[in-house]
Amino acid sequence: MAQQKLGLLLSTAPSHPSVETVVQLAEAALRQGVEVYLYLIDEGVRSYMDTRFRGLLDAGVKMSVCAYGCQQHGVSTDQVDPRVSLSGLVVLSGIIDGCDRFLAFT
Repeated sequence: MAQQKLGLLLSTAPSHPSVETVVQLAEAALRQGVEVYLYLIDEGVRSYMDTRFRGLLDAGVKMSVCAYGCQQHGVSTDQVDPRVSLSGLVVLSGIIDGCDRFLAFT
């Protein structure tokens, strides 16, 4: 049986309650053996340096950050963790298409 895949989209600012919800959902999915894909877009790109997201990377979450969103929100990409993919909407489309479940937090 193929491993289940969960896609998560986060577009809210780091102070928004959805950030913690996404972190907890990702952690719960990982505990269940689900492969997790996280895409940060719009205000969500400001969260990619958050220690909670670094913990998710350490746990195996595949994280993509919208390069255009970083440019628009003045988020530096000079020191991006090599495990983070700077990408565009084509990658997001692939995540949506390739996952069994996809949840958007906007």
